[in-house]
Order: sequence, then structure tokens, then C-alpha cells
Amino acid sequence: MKIQKLLQGVTLGAFLMAATFAMANNNDPMNKDKSTPAETIVGVAASNENFSTLVAAVKAADLVATLNSEGPFTVFAPTNEAFAKLPEGTVENLLKPENKAMLSSVLTYHVVAGKFMAADVVKAIAENNGKFVITTVNGEKLTAYVNDGKVMLKDAKGSVSTIVLTDVAASNGVIHAIDSVVMP
Repeated sequence: MKIQKLLQGVTLGAFLMAATFAMANNNDPMNKDKSTPAETIVGVAASNENFSTLVAAVKAADLVATLNSEGPFTVFAPTNEAFAKLPEGTVENLLKPENKAMLSSVLTYHVVAGKFMAADVVKAIAENNGKFVITTVNGEKLTAYVNDGKVMLKDAKGSVSTIVLTDVAASNGVIHAIDSVVMP
């Protein structure tokens, strides 16, 4: 019963964060016509200055066309602050043309095929004994779980990221912002 109340709180919190983001971007979360947003994942990310490092990395890895395609995709998108947490020089090194394959691997580790809203992720965690293993587009796994009322992602190296913003709609999927870059 305690975990169920916790998960309900996470779902409500996720909804409130998504609604706040949507209103800040002039996208009414209560829009009754249920129309699909015009912007793709790349377009939505490019329109938000908090994702400028991610957008630059997607361009450097030649993933724009992929993330503009039909999808659907779920992207666990690191914010600029998340990239800033990496050791000094890491981002600059990844953006070099000779490291394009490595950059592509890191970025596709943040992408899941299919559209998974926050409520879907929370439900999957609850239905799988508190941990849900997610296979990313690059074939590696992330583990989602709840800690202190927050949805967390554990990467292949054991590092943890917190989902800080959920359900940012795009025409070809959904974005969930995370506070740390996850690594394959």
C-alpha cells in the first residue's frame, strides 16, 4: 500500500511538471482537441535553451534526420546542466568529428523506441517489483526505479540520473528531461 501511494504521488508530480512545462511553452496541456504537436523531438528540444548542448550533440552525430523521423521515440534528454556535470573536456571531445561513433552511441543510449509517458514508466516500475529494465535504441539497458518519490535511471556503469521533467510532447514521441548524462 505504501509503494502504491508513493507511485500515485510520482504520477501526480509528473503531471504537474509536464503541465508547468507545457504552459511555459504556450502549449495548453488541457487541449481538448488532442491534436499532435507540430514540432518533432528535435524541434521541441531546439526551442528550449535548456537543451542547447543536446541539440548541438545530435547535430554533430548526424542524428537529426533520425530524431525527426516518424518514430515514435521516448527521449531521456540531458539538460545543459547534466552535460556540465561531465568531466571537463568530455563534451568537447565527444563533439569532435573523429568521435562521431562514440557520440552517437551515447546519444542513442538516451532514446527508446516507442512512446512512453511518465504514467507508463511508473506503472511498469510498479508491475516489475520496483525496477523496470528498458532497452535503448543502441541496444544497452537502463533501469528505471523510484527513490524518495522520484523516478531514477541507472545506467550500464551504475551511475544514476533523476527524471526532472516529464511528458514533453512532440509530434513523433515524448521527451523526459534528466539531470545527468547516462552512459552505455
